[in-house]
Amino acid sequence: MTTVTDRTDDRWDDGFIARSRRTGETDIEDGGDEGDDALVRAVSGVGSDGGKAPSPPLSPEGQALRTRLEALRQLVGLSRTRLDGKTLAEAGRVLDEAAARRGLSPQHTVVAIAGATGSGKSTLFNALAGVQISETGLRRPTTAAPIACSWSDGAAGLLDRLEIPGRLRRRPRETSEAGALRGMVLVDLPDLDSALGAHREHVDRVLALVDAVVWVVDPEKYADAVLHERYLRPLAGHAEVTFVVLNQIDRLPGESADLVLDDLRRLLDDDGMALGEHDEPGATVLGLSALTGEGVGELRELLAQFTQEKGAATRRISADVDRAALRLRPLYVADGHPGPEIGEAARAEFEDRLAEAVGAYAAGLAAERAWRRNAGKACGTPWLRLWRWYENRRAPRTLAGLAALAVIGGRGPAAAQPPAEEEVTARQRVEQAVRTVADAAAEGLPDAWAQAVRETAVRGAEQLPEALDEIAVTLGSAVAVPSVKPPRPRWWPAAVLAQAAMTLVQIYGGLWLVGQIAGVLEPRLMPPVLLMAAGIVGGPLVEWACSVAARGPARRYGQDAERRLRQAAAGCGRARVLEPVAAELLRYREVREQYATVSAGGTRLSTTRQ
Repeated sequence: MTTVTDRTDDRWDDGFIARSRRTGETDIEDGGDEGDDALVRAVSGVGSDGGKAPSPPLSPEGQALRTRLEALRQLVGLSRTRLDGKTLAEAGRVLDEAAARRGLSPQHTVVAIAGATGSGKSTLFNALAGVQISETGLRRPTTAAPIACSWSDGAAGLLDRLEIPGRLRRRPRETSEAGALRGMVLVDLPDLDSALGAHREHVDRVLALVDAVVWVVDPEKYADAVLHERYLRPLAGHAEVTFVVLNQIDRLPGESADLVLDDLRRLLDDDGMALGEHDEPGATVLGLSALTGEGVGELRELLAQFTQEKGAATRRISADVDRAALRLRPLYVADGHPGPEIGEAARAEFEDRLAEAVGAYAAGLAAERAWRRNAGKACGTPWLRLWRWYENRRAPRTLAGLAALAVIGGRGPAAAQPPAEEEVTARQRVEQAVRTVADAAAEGLPDAWAQAVRETAVRGAEQLPEALDEIAVTLGSAVAVPSVKPPRPRWWPAAVLAQAAMTLVQIYGGLWLVGQIAGVLEPRLMPPVLLMAAGIVGGPLVEWACSVAARGPARRYGQDAERRLRQAAAGCGRARVLEPVAAELLRYREVREQYATVSAGGTRLSTTRQ
């Protein structure tokens, strides 16, 4: 039994770090709740930092990681309502685990030792610790739960995160070799190919949380499919925090160890894992014998250097972000090249279709005819105007209004019950216009965002046909049956005076001729006939000249009416469809920029995996 007063002799033959920190000489019993609590306090160093040391200033690598994590957080927030929650689950897990790890001791590096049954990982764990901590033997599986060994205090929070109870937390012997590993927390995992599902669950859970992994393989199982397909290949992007050791090289005669190591490197390369050779970042591969101690010192030195760098946690989190970014890539990057906004051609086609749906062109023609009709009324001969008045008396005026409204496709108020096929056609035109512009806007986008753009367009167009009907009623009918006469050009008074003069000439010539016939005036037939002929010919001539002169103003008036109707329809379409779609495209550009920040530094991973 060990007490608080035994601080001068800080060695345990059994490897336990269970020491009482209570006042007095209280002993710790293995496996008890009070013992677990004391173990936690002993590891965490209560009274100092409680397992959370003050964070040092961020290195450039740490600053870059913080930027990427913030971008990933923004990315998840902007995408939450657009993408399925399961799709973003891994990114959310990376954010949660990164926040949890960065809130714990940055002075410690958690290294897991993983391997298959019989690979000798527990023997290697004991060799590194310098004391028999993890049970070894022929019974399989030998290691039933993760066992932790810490070379310094302050790692309680990290071990709590790994859910390793106090009874499974150990301290190594304090030797000169152990001092170099100060700051490292070594975890011995159960067999990754154990027949017990609980053991495999322990392995998967801890591997997702540690800072680095030492994979232990033996000459018989180094090419095992379970190891490579389930673990090494998915974790290929974590090469910088990966050690792969070929154990039991004492069993390989001559140059066989080098041949097996070369084949192991080839398999790792096939897995997509970069190898740290020639001073390049990547996984470390070496051979050793945990039983004889050959190569264990080299591994200890590599782990000591690795621990003293204090960058494993940052590299691990960065690799997790790389992997999450690679899996999210299809959601934010497509093979196409989406434009920054809806193209002008697509906008123009959309507005043309809406203008066609409200009958803007036909309304413009109706306005032009109305202008020319009013011109004919003002500049026509009195006899023609009298005949038109007579015709209007014969035909009800309502019929003329209905005929005028029929010009714009039966969308006016007088068309109380338009034909069903015409109404369906108008609605189909609108729906087709919305589908076309949505497809144009979604071109080149990833499938999820293309679908979001289309859904936005459809939602905005739900009441669009009704709104266009209202526009057709308020503007189209006003054009077809105007309540106010179109404006007249300045030459109209002169044309009216000329027409009146022609009429007076006709009347004067007629009266002169009647006076001659009645014998009141001197018979001179030619002058009154010529006057009457001049009036009869001059009136239609003035009317024809006015109609020719009215073509330009009438056309401009009709074009202006068409433009007003087109602008009204286009404004309605912009407000209900184009602007929401543009906002969706803006959101995609924002998430695309955030994704670019998240994936920065992951180019090597993407290239390697390809």
